[in-house]
Amino acid sequence: MVTHTLGFAVRRTRPAPHQLSADPLANPRLESGDVIHDFHTHSFLSDGVLSPTELIRRAAVAGYSTIAVTDHAGPGNIEFVLDQLRRDCATASQHWPIVALPGVEITHVPPATIRELARRARRAGAAVVAVHGETVTEPVEPGTNRAAIDCDDVDLLCHPGLLTLEEALRAAARGCFLEVSGRKGHNFANGHVVRTALAAGARLVLNSDGHAPEDLLSERFCGLVLRGAALPESEIQTVLQENAKALRERAQRVWLPATV
Repeated sequence: MVTHTLGFAVRRTRPAPHQLSADPLANPRLESGDVIHDFHTHSFLSDGVLSPTELIRRAAVAGYSTIAVTDHAGPGNIEFVLDQLRRDCATASQHWPIVALPGVEITHVPPATIRELARRARRAGAAVVAVHGETVTEPVEPGTNRAAIDCDDVDLLCHPGLLTLEEALRAAARGCFLEVSGRKGHNFANGHVVRTALAAGARLVLNSDGHAPEDLLSERFCGLVLRGAALPESEIQTVLQENAKALRERAQRVWLPATV
Protein backbone atom coordinates (compact mmCIF):
# COMPACT_ATOMS: atom_id res chain seq x y z
CA MET A 1 0.00 0.00 0.00
CA VAL A 2 1.30 3.49 -0.85
CA THR A 3 1.07 5.65 2.26
CA HIS A 4 2.02 9.19 3.20
CA THR A 5 5.63 8.02 3.25
CA LEU A 6 5.49 7.70 -0.52
CA GLY A 7 8.50 5.82 -1.93
CA PHE A 8 10.19 5.09 1.40
CA ALA A 9 8.80 1.53 1.67
CA VAL A 10 9.05 0.35 -1.90
CA ARG A 11 11.30 -2.59 -1.03
CA ARG A 12 9.14 -4.12 1.69
CA THR A 13 7.85 -7.64 1.13
CA ARG A 14 4.38 -6.54 0.09
CA PRO A 15 4.74 -4.51 -3.13
CA ALA A 16 3.15 -1.08 -3.32
CA PRO A 17 0.41 -0.49 -5.93
CA HIS A 18 2.65 1.66 -8.12
CA GLN A 19 5.16 -1.14 -8.56
CA LEU A 20 5.55 -3.05 -11.79
CA SER A 21 4.84 -6.75 -11.54
CA ALA A 22 7.80 -9.05 -12.02
CA ASP A 23 5.76 -10.58 -14.84
CA PRO A 24 5.61 -8.01 -17.67
CA LEU A 25 2.57 -9.78 -19.13
CA ALA A 26 0.64 -8.67 -16.05
CA ASN A 27 1.09 -5.06 -17.18
CA PRO A 28 0.08 -5.06 -20.86
CA ARG A 29 0.33 -1.29 -21.53
CA LEU A 30 2.29 -1.00 -24.72
CA GLU A 31 0.77 2.05 -26.38
CA SER A 32 0.09 4.69 -23.77
CA GLY A 33 1.23 7.82 -25.58
CA ASP A 34 3.20 10.55 -23.81
CA VAL A 35 2.51 9.52 -20.23
CA ILE A 36 5.64 8.69 -18.22
CA HIS A 37 9.06 10.19 -18.86
CA ASP A 38 11.95 9.02 -16.67
CA PHE A 39 15.47 10.37 -17.16
CA HIS A 40 17.27 8.63 -14.31
CA THR A 41 17.51 4.82 -14.17
CA HIS A 42 20.23 2.22 -13.70
CA SER A 43 21.03 -1.14 -15.29
CA PHE A 44 23.51 -3.81 -14.27
CA LEU A 45 26.20 -1.78 -16.02
CA SER A 46 26.34 -0.01 -12.65
CA ASP A 47 24.26 -0.90 -9.57
CA GLY A 48 20.93 -1.85 -11.16
CA VAL A 49 19.68 -5.42 -11.40
CA LEU A 50 18.48 -5.63 -15.03
CA SER A 51 20.25 -5.52 -18.35
CA PRO A 52 19.69 -2.25 -20.22
CA THR A 53 17.46 -3.99 -22.74
CA GLU A 54 15.28 -5.65 -20.12
CA LEU A 55 15.00 -2.39 -18.20
CA ILE A 56 13.79 -0.63 -21.33
CA ARG A 57 11.38 -3.45 -22.16
CA ARG A 58 9.84 -3.38 -18.70
CA ALA A 59 9.51 0.39 -18.90
CA ALA A 60 7.72 0.11 -22.25
CA VAL A 61 5.30 -2.44 -20.81
CA ALA A 62 4.75 -0.24 -17.74
CA GLY A 63 3.51 2.60 -19.94
CA TYR A 64 6.63 4.70 -20.29
CA SER A 65 6.99 7.04 -23.24
CA THR A 66 10.63 7.92 -22.50
CA ILE A 67 13.40 6.30 -20.50
CA ALA A 68 17.01 7.37 -20.11
CA VAL A 69 19.38 4.70 -18.85
CA THR A 70 21.90 6.71 -16.86
CA ASP A 71 24.35 4.33 -15.26
CA HIS A 72 26.83 5.57 -12.69
CA ALA A 73 30.04 6.73 -14.30
CA GLY A 74 33.37 8.26 -13.44
CA PRO A 75 36.78 8.73 -15.06
CA GLY A 76 37.34 5.03 -15.66
CA ASN A 77 34.12 3.82 -17.26
CA ILE A 78 32.31 6.55 -19.19
CA GLU A 79 33.14 5.25 -22.66
CA PHE A 80 32.62 1.61 -21.65
CA VAL A 81 29.12 2.29 -20.32
CA LEU A 82 28.01 4.44 -23.22
CA ASP A 83 29.32 2.09 -25.90
CA GLN A 84 26.88 -0.54 -24.65
CA LEU A 85 23.98 1.77 -23.83
CA ARG A 86 24.05 3.41 -27.26
CA ARG A 87 23.57 0.03 -28.93
CA ASP A 88 20.86 -1.20 -26.60
CA CYS A 89 18.91 2.06 -26.67
CA ALA A 90 19.06 2.24 -30.46
CA THR A 91 17.72 -1.28 -30.87
CA ALA A 92 14.95 -0.81 -28.30
CA SER A 93 13.83 2.51 -29.77
CA GLN A 94 13.60 0.99 -33.23
CA HIS A 95 11.46 -1.97 -32.18
CA TRP A 96 9.34 -0.88 -29.20
CA PRO A 97 7.00 2.09 -28.60
CA ILE A 98 9.40 3.96 -26.34
CA VAL A 99 12.14 6.57 -26.70
CA ALA A 100 15.20 4.99 -25.05
CA LEU A 101 18.09 7.37 -24.40
CA PRO A 102 21.67 6.44 -23.45
CA GLY A 103 23.15 8.46 -20.62
CA VAL A 104 25.33 8.54 -17.56
CA GLU A 105 25.04 9.77 -14.01
CA ILE A 106 28.43 11.22 -13.11
CA THR A 107 28.71 10.06 -9.53
CA HIS A 108 30.88 10.97 -6.52
CA VAL A 109 33.66 12.65 -8.48
CA PRO A 110 35.63 15.76 -7.51
CA PRO A 111 33.61 18.80 -8.61
CA ALA A 112 36.61 20.15 -10.52
CA THR A 113 36.43 17.12 -12.87
CA ILE A 114 32.75 17.39 -13.77
CA ARG A 115 33.21 19.65 -16.78
CA GLU A 116 35.72 17.35 -18.49
CA LEU A 117 33.81 14.19 -17.61
CA ALA A 118 30.57 15.63 -18.98
CA ARG A 119 32.37 16.61 -22.18
CA ARG A 120 33.72 13.07 -22.50
CA ALA A 121 30.26 11.64 -21.96
CA ARG A 122 28.80 13.81 -24.69
CA ARG A 123 31.55 12.84 -27.11
CA ALA A 124 30.91 9.17 -26.28
CA GLY A 125 27.27 9.52 -27.31
CA ALA A 126 25.37 10.43 -24.15
CA ALA A 127 21.93 11.85 -24.90
CA VAL A 128 21.43 12.68 -21.22
CA VAL A 129 24.29 13.75 -18.99
CA ALA A 130 23.22 13.75 -15.35
CA VAL A 131 25.20 14.46 -12.21
CA HIS A 132 24.68 12.80 -8.84
CA GLY A 133 23.80 15.79 -6.71
CA GLU A 134 24.33 16.60 -3.06
CA THR A 135 21.68 14.28 -1.65
CA VAL A 136 21.26 14.47 2.13
CA THR A 137 21.82 10.71 2.45
CA GLU A 138 25.34 10.39 0.98
CA PRO A 139 28.71 12.14 1.44
CA VAL A 140 28.72 13.91 -1.93
CA GLU A 141 31.47 16.52 -2.02
CA PRO A 142 30.17 20.06 -1.46
CA GLY A 143 30.40 22.08 -4.65
CA THR A 144 29.07 19.25 -6.82
CA ASN A 145 25.70 20.96 -7.34
CA ARG A 146 27.32 24.21 -8.43
CA ALA A 147 29.82 22.51 -10.75
CA ALA A 148 27.05 20.53 -12.44
CA ILE A 149 24.72 23.50 -12.83
CA ASP A 150 27.47 25.62 -14.37
CA CYS A 151 28.54 22.94 -16.89
CA ASP A 152 27.04 23.38 -20.35
CA ASP A 153 27.15 19.63 -21.05
CA VAL A 154 25.12 18.67 -17.96
CA ASP A 155 21.40 18.31 -18.64
CA LEU A 156 20.14 17.19 -15.25
CA LEU A 157 21.15 17.58 -11.61
CA CYS A 158 19.80 14.58 -9.72
CA HIS A 159 18.54 14.72 -6.12
CA PRO A 160 20.26 18.03 -5.32
CA GLY A 161 19.48 17.88 -1.60
CA LEU A 162 19.63 21.24 0.18
CA LEU A 163 19.87 23.20 -3.03
CA THR A 164 20.53 26.90 -2.50
CA LEU A 165 18.52 29.67 -4.09
CA GLU A 166 21.65 30.89 -5.88
CA GLU A 167 22.20 27.43 -7.36
CA ALA A 168 18.57 27.23 -8.46
CA LEU A 169 18.78 30.67 -10.08
CA ARG A 170 21.89 29.59 -11.99
CA ALA A 171 20.11 26.39 -13.08
CA ALA A 172 17.18 28.45 -14.36
CA ALA A 173 19.48 30.80 -16.27
CA ARG A 174 21.42 28.00 -17.95
CA GLY A 175 18.54 25.58 -18.47
CA CYS A 176 19.78 22.79 -16.24
CA PHE A 177 16.89 20.59 -15.12
CA LEU A 178 16.52 19.77 -11.41
CA GLU A 179 15.20 16.45 -10.18
CA VAL A 180 12.34 15.60 -7.88
CA SER A 181 13.27 12.09 -6.79
CA GLY A 182 11.04 9.07 -6.51
CA ARG A 183 13.74 7.14 -4.65
CA LYS A 184 13.68 6.54 -0.92
CA GLY A 185 16.29 8.55 0.91
CA HIS A 186 17.02 10.87 -1.96
CA ASN A 187 13.44 12.10 -1.77
CA PHE A 188 13.86 13.41 1.79
CA ALA A 189 14.66 16.87 0.38
CA ASN A 190 12.00 16.93 -2.36
CA GLY A 191 9.93 19.60 -0.64
CA HIS A 192 12.94 21.89 -0.29
CA VAL A 193 13.98 21.28 -3.91
CA VAL A 194 10.49 22.06 -5.19
CA ARG A 195 10.15 25.23 -3.12
CA THR A 196 13.59 26.53 -4.09
CA ALA A 197 13.23 25.68 -7.78
CA LEU A 198 9.84 27.37 -8.03
CA ALA A 199 11.18 30.49 -6.35
CA ALA A 200 14.01 30.62 -8.90
CA GLY A 201 12.01 29.65 -11.98
CA ALA A 202 14.11 26.54 -12.55
CA ARG A 203 12.61 23.60 -14.41
CA LEU A 204 11.84 20.40 -12.51
CA VAL A 205 11.44 16.83 -13.73
CA LEU A 206 10.37 13.77 -11.75
CA ASN A 207 12.52 10.64 -12.05
CA SER A 208 12.49 7.22 -10.45
CA ASP A 209 16.23 6.69 -9.94
CA GLY A 210 15.15 3.12 -10.57
CA HIS A 211 17.51 0.22 -9.90
CA ALA A 212 15.00 -2.66 -10.10
CA PRO A 213 11.67 -3.41 -11.83
CA GLU A 214 9.63 -2.42 -8.79
CA ASP A 215 11.18 1.05 -8.84
CA LEU A 216 9.59 2.04 -12.14
CA LEU A 217 7.07 4.87 -12.01
CA SER A 218 3.33 4.78 -12.53
CA GLU A 219 1.07 7.72 -13.33
CA ARG A 220 -0.49 7.52 -9.88
CA PHE A 221 2.82 7.40 -8.05
CA CYS A 222 4.10 10.40 -10.00
CA GLY A 223 1.18 12.44 -8.72
CA LEU A 224 1.67 11.24 -5.15
CA VAL A 225 5.36 12.16 -5.10
CA LEU A 226 4.77 15.64 -6.51
CA ARG A 227 1.83 16.39 -4.22
CA GLY A 228 3.80 15.05 -1.28
CA ALA A 229 6.57 17.50 -2.16
CA ALA A 230 3.98 20.32 -2.01
CA LEU A 231 4.16 21.08 -5.71
CA PRO A 232 1.12 23.22 -6.56
CA GLU A 233 -1.56 21.36 -8.46
CA SER A 234 -1.22 23.85 -11.32
CA GLU A 235 2.43 22.82 -11.77
CA ILE A 236 2.03 19.04 -11.88
CA GLN A 237 1.43 18.72 -15.61
CA THR A 238 4.18 21.24 -16.26
CA VAL A 239 6.65 18.97 -14.49
CA LEU A 240 5.34 15.67 -15.85
CA GLN A 241 4.73 16.74 -19.43
CA GLU A 242 6.00 20.17 -20.50
CA ASN A 243 9.37 20.01 -18.77
CA ALA A 244 9.87 16.32 -19.48
CA LYS A 245 9.17 16.76 -23.17
CA ALA A 246 11.56 19.70 -23.31
CA LEU A 247 14.33 17.55 -21.83
CA ARG A 248 13.49 14.71 -24.20
CA GLU A 249 13.63 17.02 -27.21
CA ARG A 250 16.99 18.36 -26.10
CA ALA A 251 18.32 14.82 -25.72
CA GLN A 252 17.01 13.76 -29.11
CA ARG A 253 18.83 16.62 -30.79
CA VAL A 254 22.14 15.07 -29.78
CA TRP A 255 21.11 11.42 -29.95
CA LEU A 256 21.27 9.92 -33.42
CA PRO A 257 20.58 6.18 -33.05
CA ALA A 258 20.59 5.63 -36.79
CA THR A 259 24.33 6.26 -36.74
CA VAL A 260 25.08 3.61 -34.08
